[in-house]
Amino acid sequence: MGCGGSSRKKAQEINKKLKKPEPWKHSQPLTEAQLNKMRDEFWETAPYYGGQKEIWDALRAAAESDLNFAQTIVDSAGIVVTSADMTTCYDERGAKYELPKFVLSEPINLIRDS
Repeated sequence: MGCGGSSRKKAQEINKKLKKPEPWKHSQPLTEAQLNKMRDEFWETAPYYGGQKEIWDALRAAAESDLNFAQTIVDSAGIVVTSADMTTCYDERGAKYELPKFVLSEPINLIRDS
């Protein structure tokens, strides 16, 4: 009989500590509304590219949280983070999840809505 938490513990040992993504610039300035639309479209379609919906949901929750809570979410879900900015992650079964920078942070050329 195996230990249910052993793979989660292994993931926590491999995981990198999360950090803020490096500043980035979109090819064209974006408004907050455009950025939110891009994010919504990504999260709506991401599960169709593979992986488990539950992991995608956890990644979204982590991406939309502060770093400490994001770390807790990732660790609890057994997600292996191979790039500290969360752009590349794996689940316990080895499925790869790639997150674009626009879901993890705002571009430096963001146009703030008034």
